[in-house]
Amino acid sequence: MNIITISREFGSGGREVGKRIADILGYAYYDREIITAIAEKHDFNENYVESMLENGFSFCMPITYGRTFSYSDVGGQQAIQLLSTQCRMLREIASKGNCVIVGRSANIILEDMNPLNIFVHADIESKLRRCRERAPENENLKDSELRRKIKQIDSNRAKHQRFLSEKKWGDKEGYHLCVNTSGADIKAISSIIAEYAKGYFESK
Repeated sequence: MNIITISREFGSGGREVGKRIADILGYAYYDREIITAIAEKHDFNENYVESMLENGFSFCMPITYGRTFSYSDVGGQQAIQLLSTQCRMLREIASKGNCVIVGRSANIILEDMNPLNIFVHADIESKLRRCRERAPENENLKDSELRRKIKQIDSNRAKHQRFLSEKKWGDKEGYHLCVNTSGADIKAISSIIAEYAKGYFESK
């Protein structure tokens, strides 16, 4: 199987990059579907599941994935339970065939399956502009509030990976390809990345 994982800064366009790459290559694409599946399995609200997976690890001490999970805190135990389900689902998804998986620390969880790991980032002005373009009509955050939101979400993503691995989220050493989308045409960039992916998998 050819597996591509997309890690991304909030507002950088990583989700769009992942979807376009999947479409070009004819790969299955997974993003929100993972949260939906976890929520259905545990009979939880999707927003609750997403919040626990992004924020719940403040209850826990960092560990390396694969060690025994044992925590007395209820919030921490809930986060661990959801994480365990997420790990199983990601491995099931990856075993089915060629795919692109956005987020969920898939680059770490699927490390033994040798995925192509991509990190998408952008400067703050580009991220602010993208967030504005895609914001719900009723969201009217000031720039300072939006900056804090972006910083908090990225911090939570880093915390999620730190719980699983000593590899730092966003550190170029942990990825095969880092892509800066600042002021770029994401459609054009995605085509180039897809060609890179083809060459990467052909050379394996």
